Amino acid sequence: MTPEHTSSAEPAPTLDGRGAPRVVAEGVPLSVRPDPPVDDGRRPVAWLHIVAPPSYGASPSVRSWCSCGRDMFAAGRARALALIEDHAQHRTVCSRLTQRREAA
Repeated sequence: MTPEHTSSAEPAPTLDGRGAPRVVAEGVPLSVRPDPPVDDGRRPVAWLHIVAPPSYGASPSVRSWCSCGRDMFAAGRARALALIEDHAQHRTVCSRLTQRREAA
């Protein structure tokens, strides 16, 4: 017995006229990933990485990095606190950072 209305095994058209989405297996649609994020033009120019272990007796460490070439490291509570303040000061006077602010 052959059905009166036979059709090929082509995907059914969607509302926009294209074929239906591909499937891995019958009834299992492909994973559709969202569009990649749009680049907003921001770039890292000054970083402060602080490692503070949860134990009060452990020694914290800090690394201050800037795109102008500054790369400083400090270990120990007093030196780490001093470098954190120095990093904040550097951000206000660094020529690379102030040029970017003026351009914006």
